[in-house]
Amino acid sequence: MKNLLFFLFPIALFGCGENQKKEQSPENMVKLITLDPGHFHAALVQKLMYKDVDSVVHVYAPMGPDVESHLDKIKAYNSRPDNPTRWKEEVYTGSDFLEKMLDENKAAPGDSAASQKVVVIAGNNRKKTEYIYKSVEAGLNVLADKPMAIDKKNFELLKSAFDVAEKNKVLLYDIMTERYEITTILQRELSFIPDIFGEQEKGTAENPGITKESVHYFYKYVSGSVLTRPPWFMDVTQEGEGITDVTTHLVDLIQWECFPEQVLDYQKDITLTSARRWPTDITLSQFNTLTKLNGFPGYLEKDIVNDSILKVYSNGEINYELRGIHAKISVQWDYQAHEGAADSHYSIMRGTKANLIIRQAAEQNYQATLYIEPAYLTGRPVNKNDFPDSTVILDQMKTIVTKYPGVDLKKAGKGWEVIIPEKYKEGHEAHFAKVTEKFLQYLKEGKIPRWEIAGMIAKYYTTTSGLEMADKLGNSAH
Repeated sequence: MKNLLFFLFPIALFGCGENQKKEQSPENMVKLITLDPGHFHAALVQKLMYKDVDSVVHVYAPMGPDVESHLDKIKAYNSRPDNPTRWKEEVYTGSDFLEKMLDENKAAPGDSAASQKVVVIAGNNRKKTEYIYKSVEAGLNVLADKPMAIDKKNFELLKSAFDVAEKNKVLLYDIMTERYEITTILQRELSFIPDIFGEQEKGTAENPGITKESVHYFYKYVSGSVLTRPPWFMDVTQEGEGITDVTTHLVDLIQWECFPEQVLDYQKDITLTSARRWPTDITLSQFNTLTKLNGFPGYLEKDIVNDSILKVYSNGEINYELRGIHAKISVQWDYQAHEGAADSHYSIMRGTKANLIIRQAAEQNYQATLYIEPAYLTGRPVNKNDFPDSTVILDQMKTIVTKYPGVDLKKAGKGWEVIIPEKYKEGHEAHFAKVTEKFLQYLKEGKIPRWEIAGMIAKYYTTTSGLEMADKLGNSAH
């Protein structure tokens, strides 16, 4: 059956013949390899086509609903009426899919073609770090979805993977889409303007200098359809706990905003102060709706109470210091948003003059909105006159408008709301192409900047150490 799928999938989906063989891209084009795609993020990497990337993508995966769902998404991108893609998926399924991928693609000495191969990994996080390590060990570049490590054991393996990647002269990069969200970009840009922001407050554990919180939902729409979750997504030993999963984005943004393009040393620059974790309750009916199954699989029995409630430790909070700045991150997962709501983000950077705040609640119609507000509103004992007057703020905003034409301000309470044109609001799914394009740029240059590599190591140290601390403290709510 696996060979049948291997040969028939390209035929059934795209057709196959001499014309397509003639359309094959030259050998110097980037070749994508998709390994065990169990998360819809693997498909989002292919929502668009890329210059100098071969349209033929080799997929290696075990046979089952995960790979079928992935291929259905690619088929939908290829067949959409607006800007359809032209991917040709060549699929191998079988229990030896990992060994098959490594055997068919492992770089031989002097093999320049292997340097253009990129393994895309987005799926079961229990296996992900091993996939990453074996791929770079085989001389293959890796573009991996977050998180690349879900516990301390895998963090140590990930560090080794970076060492091996450097030795083999290949690139290892994770998909940080939130850097491309326009409100976060402008929050960062405004923090670079001392006449508006002042300097970053260090804060305290009780009142951090920077806070980032996110709320997510198990039941959601992706590319216009209700997302079917794989059952293992609700198993934290496979998906990872919330404290090491979505928080990856939040830690990344704090590093990216507070210390842009600086090389962080995780052993010296990070001090954890507290951490906690708690579960989301999923009923049997809700689980069946999410997974299209009829009942809990056996591996979830350890997390089930009263025969029908699944406790998923998808929520977490970490308080830590990054080079003396007190930071707080937290993530919360609920089953389903009420009508009109969606995944949401809250962020505050506290400056000596102004606070830069992103809100995304009912008042903002659940659209991320950026505000510039006086620092004294958050309890800091400063003179109210420290907040710059309208003339200064409007004059300094010219720097932002030069980079992002059309951005404007309007008064909001004692501060300002940043008005952002719709053309900059691309949406989460579009950001995957942005990350992929950045990775392709690094691939063309032949290296990833040191600050990026150090930042990834620091990031996963923070999240996995946070989980370790929460476990040791027994700091959880049931």
